[in-house]
Amino acid sequence: MIAPDAPILVFDSGVGGLSVLAKVQKVLPTAPVIYSADYAGLPYGEKSEIEVATRVCAFLGRLSERYAPRLVVIACNTASTIALAHARAVLGVPIVGTVPAIKPAAEQTQSGVIGLLGTKATIRQAYVDRLESEHAKGKTLLRHAAPELVAAAEAKLRGEAPDPVIFANAIGGLTDQTGGDQIDQIILGCTHFPLVEQELAAAAAEAGLREDLAFVDGSDGIARRVANLTEGQPWPAKPSVGKFISTGPVEQIEPYRPALLRYNLTQIMSL
Repeated sequence: MIAPDAPILVFDSGVGGLSVLAKVQKVLPTAPVIYSADYAGLPYGEKSEIEVATRVCAFLGRLSERYAPRLVVIACNTASTIALAHARAVLGVPIVGTVPAIKPAAEQTQSGVIGLLGTKATIRQAYVDRLESEHAKGKTLLRHAAPELVAAAEAKLRGEAPDPVIFANAIGGLTDQTGGDQIDQIILGCTHFPLVEQELAAAAAEAGLREDLAFVDGSDGIARRVANLTEGQPWPAKPSVGKFISTGPVEQIEPYRPALLRYNLTQIMSL
């Protein structure tokens, strides 16, 4: 039996997973939430596969023992493409991962040219190669590593104004490739990136990309999957106080407090 107050555990290297949490909260508005950020390990995109897999499994193991979640969401593309299978092998709860939204982008493209923005670790994964082979046959997938967007999204959540050059460079990394001017779908292959979608859209318009350009991420599909896996389970009658747990010092998270309050994450603590 699952208690109504059993939480959903949302995990990311930083605050990028908030873009996923927002969609989960829309479909399950009273779900108890524990959001966990591995700030001591940020950024994941610059780490080796073994480092990421080890950190993710160790961190989720400790949190699962302490809070007994009903379900875990790995709201990080890099962590999911590297460590999802490992985490499922060691944790005794359902785990929903986050992978680049190549399938919906391939289904929606009219030009046949798709862009993928991600971290260095994500875009080089064989997992992404398989997604392309399975879902984007006959399409052109252009990949570009834009790790600077992670820091830009984090800065925006702190109330700072990121440098517009960051977004221009990210878009340019796609358009400078052969056929890049025909991109009509850009996959945001890191959960941090939807947090700066407006800035990326402005840069794309400035670069003269197609008017029918769309940005695609996997958050809606994740929310539907979470709702499906928890269908019929009991929930509290009203939203409860959410917890934000970081591997870094609490003081490091204080600048994010106003943003976290928008997601009902009012308790900030260090692991």
